[in-house]
Order: sequence, then C-alpha cells, then structure tokens
Amino acid sequence: MTTELITHVEVTDTYGGEANYSWVRRHELRGLEGKSDLAIVRRVKREIGWSGVPCRTEQWGDGIRIVPRGVCQVCFIDFHTFGRAS
Repeated sequence: MTTELITHVEVTDTYGGEANYSWVRRHELRGLEGKSDLAIVRRVKREIGWSGVPCRTEQWGDGIRIVPRGVCQVCFIDFHTFGRAS
C-alpha cells in the first residue's frame, strides 16, 4: 500500500481581513504527491479560478494560505495523508 496525499481546499470571504465563512467553496485534489509548494499553489489557483491573479502566499500552520490582492477572499490549503509507505 502506498501513501496518498489528499489536498483539501477552502475558499471563503473575508471581513476585516479575517476569514468570515458567510459562504464557502470546498475542493479536494488528489495526485499531488511529491510536488513542491509552488506547484501545489499553482494547481489550486487554477482549480479555483485564480490563475493570473496576484496573491500573497503564507505558511499557515501545516497548510498554506493564499490571499488575493484587491479581493475580499482567502483560500486555505490543508494536507492529509492516508495509507503507509511499504
């Protein structure tokens, strides 16, 4: 059995610069094992429709936070692994 990386993505609005969750869109991506943080951020931005949008990217605990400029939204990326290496 191999280890599988599941990437959970949440996009929500902000209020006063903080996540508000008055609405939320969730996505789940697979097949990103061994990818760099930059490659994962690019894939997530393409998935949520932010390709070409300038964003600030931050390490957020064990995940990544993406904040687009000029838009009151934020994206959180969390990683979960399942299985085990053999």
